[in-house]
Amino acid sequence: MPFDQYHEPPEELPEETRTFARICASLIEEAEAIGWYEQRLAVEKDEEARAIMENAQGEEFKHFAMNLEFLGRRKPVWADVLEQVLFKPGDIVEHGEKAEEALDAG
Repeated sequence: MPFDQYHEPPEELPEETRTFARICASLIEEAEAIGWYEQRLAVEKDEEARAIMENAQGEEFKHFAMNLEFLGRRKPVWADVLEQVLFKPGDIVEHGEKAEEALDAG
């Protein structure tokens, strides 16, 4: 049975590509979970339930970050773009445009 993260026959893909696809899928799943918790926290009134959900969301942040770091380490070009966009003051879109220009010039 094929998996949604593959757009080519899995048996034809090298192992490192299948691993990369699995981590990409995990990154997406973590981002979705973060969003779900954000919605739940926005409406939850019970403080104990909120504390549990905040703790769970924190775990999802950690998992998202680990997946992103893995992907950046495996794709140097991705790491370059991340370094040019993440954790910088100023306009995010401007940083993204500069990163894209550098990539195109590259």
